[in-house]
Amino acid sequence: MIAEKKYFYIMEDQHKQLAASLIAYAAQRDISPDELCKNAHIDLRAIKKKEKYTITKKQFDDLWLYASRLTRDPLFGLHLGESLQLSALGVVGELIKTSNTVGEGITVAASLTGVVTDLFRMEVVQAKKKFVIQLIPTISNEIDFTARQITDLLMVFIIHEMDGLLFEKIKPLAVFFPYVISDQPEYERVLRCKPAKSKNQLAIHFDGKFWQEPLLSANYELHTFLLQKVNAYSNRVKTETFTDRIYHYLITNAYLGTLSLEDVASNFNVAPRSLQRRLHDEGVTFQQLSDAVRKSLALHYMKAGKHPVKEIAIMLGYNELSAFSRAFKRWTGKAPTSYLS
Repeated sequence: MIAEKKYFYIMEDQHKQLAASLIAYAAQRDISPDELCKNAHIDLRAIKKKEKYTITKKQFDDLWLYASRLTRDPLFGLHLGESLQLSALGVVGELIKTSNTVGEGITVAASLTGVVTDLFRMEVVQAKKKFVIQLIPTISNEIDFTARQITDLLMVFIIHEMDGLLFEKIKPLAVFFPYVISDQPEYERVLRCKPAKSKNQLAIHFDGKFWQEPLLSANYELHTFLLQKVNAYSNRVKTETFTDRIYHYLITNAYLGTLSLEDVASNFNVAPRSLQRRLHDEGVTFQQLSDAVRKSLALHYMKAGKHPVKEIAIMLGYNELSAFSRAFKRWTGKAPTSYLS
């Protein structure tokens, strides 16, 4: 009975955290948190506080519905999942501390799905040449609007977990949905694989070669640093401009290199030209922001003194050490090897 009560409070807290993430992402998309919460009959002040606050199923459903309507984004859950890479890093950091291989980390993550949502359970099936991560509805086979949004979020989240465990962008072998999805190109962009319809599968298939890949403790140190970096930036920014939001998003995703203009524009549900125009109106270009993120992280990594220059270059998305060296010299006037000497 005590265990059940504890689990209830964990679920309640996770629902509150997910709601807070949803509201924050909607605000990032220029939607008023007050307006969104008013439509969903949710107390925004209670969401912000640390005390317990119960969100009913109706409120949660309405929160998803109005977030999608107000942003005019029917794929809100997909894009929210894409924006939560930093949160994925926090989870991945914990998995890295308690697991030795990718297979172990994924298995542990699957067992924790119930803490995030009670709509699905996650199963991991290992085969000879692949392993499959499957989401199984716990209530019924009928997937309503909210369940579809959470499905999209979880599918993206799974891929981000794999990214964080291996510290590289992983392309699935296949992605299956038990229903026809809209906007195939956007799902393919976010999930890195063309989705297919399968009556009995809501699943992502990965190459079996990743299963026994070891997890490096250095990854966790980098994850921790990025979390601290973004939190410090968030605390510093009082009034967020559009430039601030783009910079914050680039920092959030910096553990896999700098994102393209197209990727960022899609996540903000605007055309690349519109994003460039809004930044131009605030006196900056997308390339300048991308460069600022790389410079900031490069200087911190160099000062930390824990990683070779070549490794730092790879972490920041440079395929060639020479390209990183040229960029670093442009930023500081010095070569990376002589910067701290």
